[in-house]
Amino acid sequence: MHEEGRVRAPYAGIARYLEAAGGQALEAKRREAEILFRRIGVTFAVYTEGGDPERLIPFDVIPRIIAREEWEGLKRGLEQRVRALNAFLADVYGPRRILEAGLIPADLVLKNEGYRAAMEGFTPPGGVYTVISGIDLVRTAADEFFVLEDNCRVPSGVSYMLENREAMMRLLPGLCASHRIAPVGHYPEELLVTLKSLAPPACAAEPTVVVLTPGPFNSAYYEHSFLADEMGVELVEGADLFVRDDTVFMRTTAGPRRVDVIYRRVDDEYLDPLAFREDSTLGVPGLMRAYLAGRVTLANAPGAGIADDKAVYPFVPEMIRFYLSEEPILNNVPTYMCEREEEREYVLAHLGELVVKLARGSGGYGMLVGPHSTPEERALFETRIRERPADYIAQPTLALSTVPTLVAGGMAPRHVDLRPFVLFGRDQVRMVPGGLTRVALREGSLVVNSSQGGGTKDTWVLEDDTRPMSQSMEAGGMTQSMGGMTQSFAKPDNGNTR
Repeated sequence: MHEEGRVRAPYAGIARYLEAAGGQALEAKRREAEILFRRIGVTFAVYTEGGDPERLIPFDVIPRIIAREEWEGLKRGLEQRVRALNAFLADVYGPRRILEAGLIPADLVLKNEGYRAAMEGFTPPGGVYTVISGIDLVRTAADEFFVLEDNCRVPSGVSYMLENREAMMRLLPGLCASHRIAPVGHYPEELLVTLKSLAPPACAAEPTVVVLTPGPFNSAYYEHSFLADEMGVELVEGADLFVRDDTVFMRTTAGPRRVDVIYRRVDDEYLDPLAFREDSTLGVPGLMRAYLAGRVTLANAPGAGIADDKAVYPFVPEMIRFYLSEEPILNNVPTYMCEREEEREYVLAHLGELVVKLARGSGGYGMLVGPHSTPEERALFETRIRERPADYIAQPTLALSTVPTLVAGGMAPRHVDLRPFVLFGRDQVRMVPGGLTRVALREGSLVVNSSQGGGTKDTWVLEDDTRPMSQSMEAGGMTQSMGGMTQSFAKPDNGNTR
């Protein structure tokens, strides 16, 4: 890992290890990691592949490193952004000042499919809507990050962040011991403290917290059970709960037990068949009534999805200025809204250069990566955009950084993003250093989502290296020699990762 004869800090220790280990040793560690994850049961089902509950997310044993000073800057930006998103939710379900000021089109919010009229005039405990947020970031230059997406509904992936660290400690203990890596293992404790801090006023004793899961066929079921186990709370399905006198109870062998806080991993529309989808068997009849009566806390709040809608995303910098009277610390990607005629015509004329996304899509589905698309794909998206322009937004491709990744035949540069997890409690905002690094494993791919064939890496925030990332491998090109193989790692010219 050299550029102009120098090993880039803070990757120097990784460079020495890779130089000494060689390709065969790394490949052996990769296979060992797969066996380890299979034994533990770290899985992620993909519905387009039949929903195989035993599917593993590929794990790369070469960590992604962030200097401490850089992380502190990201942390400030993340807290600022989550506070603004929460203020936006409190406003649009309350006085709607930002809509009256004309800073965000009212129809974009009030007619949004994620808007929940039942939440109008209701304030959640502590005034917190976005208890758990996952903010997706990408680097485009040595000192520049962009926010790609705000996940405020039921963000997933934190269990893989924790298991990746555990795997690295088992597989490469010497390498880990040679670095002062900021810990992440206390996340479940921080999550539990955050959830308990938001117990409803009706809770007079130690709050009872549960994790509500749709069940074992959900793609993230492993994470649901993992977090419940790590927090020491019950994992429940809808049938395990019932509502009586606007109070939620859990069925136990010792009789009904009152529930105060529900970390729900069930989407809004399935939470309560009396309030949303009548055909839902995943939720709890009467749950919304109990919630609005102030008898239970739901994290995240129903209706929080309007804050992470991709059509609302372009207005987040204005939210920060409006609610916090601050300039945004983290940048947005410039975004074209296809429902606006002038912007739509620009998008249609430049489909081969842009990334087009469903405004309410997720998981990398319904997306066109223009530079890698075929004429047939572009023609299809042109038809879709003309038929339903409000459903689509578009963004320019970005010159994303890459990190070295173990692939068949050696190492190669692959695009990555970073999803830090932000916990917003009654008393403070909490974050563990780093987050989940997702990597596009397919050559030339710009999509990192696990549902689209992406993998993950452990993310190291180094306690003892405060130099900026401009001195690290991610900042630009480098060449590394490993076991007699020389690989070139150059920063790509363009790309956009979702």
